[in-house]
Amino acid sequence: MPVTDVKHDIDALTLTIVADFAAPVERIWQVYADARQLEKVFGPPTYPATFVDHTLTPGSRSTYYMTSPEGEKFAGVWDIRTVEEPTRFTFEDAFADEHFTVNPDMPVSHGSYSFAPHDGGTRATYVSTYASAEALQQVLDMGVVEGASTAINQIDDLLAAG
Repeated sequence: MPVTDVKHDIDALTLTIVADFAAPVERIWQVYADARQLEKVFGPPTYPATFVDHTLTPGSRSTYYMTSPEGEKFAGVWDIRTVEEPTRFTFEDAFADEHFTVNPDMPVSHGSYSFAPHDGGTRATYVSTYASAEALQQVLDMGVVEGASTAINQIDDLLAAG
């Protein structure tokens, strides 16, 4: 399993997930830069993702939804802030309605995804920072650790498929 460490720090308002992949940094970058590849690994297996718009360009907005086993759709948006291809990008990650309007009643996080060479492959570090301890606790209670970990762990299968 790629995920090697998961930590949340209520005082620092962060959730950090670390994963190691047996693929070069550039290949892991491609997974996140290409919407069709990202769909295969973003969201837990039972909640597949569909990216409607996705470009890793500063100032762009990625829109997506995950579909539950019952067919219910849960939308989100990434407002891309910085891009340092192929090693890092940052974004604001928010829950949204079916029109991709940010839901003000749900937590927004600042995401920082970084990719570095490690043991002949890539170490990915995913950090989400929240505005308050309550916001972080809310997503923890919603199962974000389990959901994100199972999603990230799907990357190995994508890489193996070519």
